[in-house]
Amino acid sequence: MDESTVYNDGRNPLLSLTAQASSGVSPLEQEVLDEYQRLLNNMNELSSTLASLSGGPMTLEIAEGLRLLERKVASVYTLMKASVYSIVLQQGQMEGDEGSAFTGDDEGNHPDGA
Repeated sequence: MDESTVYNDGRNPLLSLTAQASSGVSPLEQEVLDEYQRLLNNMNELSSTLASLSGGPMTLEIAEGLRLLERKVASVYTLMKASVYSIVLQQGQMEGDEGSAFTGDDEGNHPDGA
């Protein structure tokens, strides 16, 4: 089976809804289908690019470019994990502060006797 038969989007009944704009599909569903269509097109383009790269000889320039890309992706991944951890930590601290605000004396008595 060659790649053209695997990635032929003309035979997919779900994606044919995007061309028909059927009245049975809500605008949100249509938007999701459009995004899937764009994703499919991007994946097909990536597949064809990778197929052309793998068909030729691996040059030093391609290998260095892939190493650079790998380092950048790893850096972005690490930064995203750190920012997600930071957000979770901040939310936990905010919830802790809100909980301590309710532990005060309900009578209005202050510890200094005022």
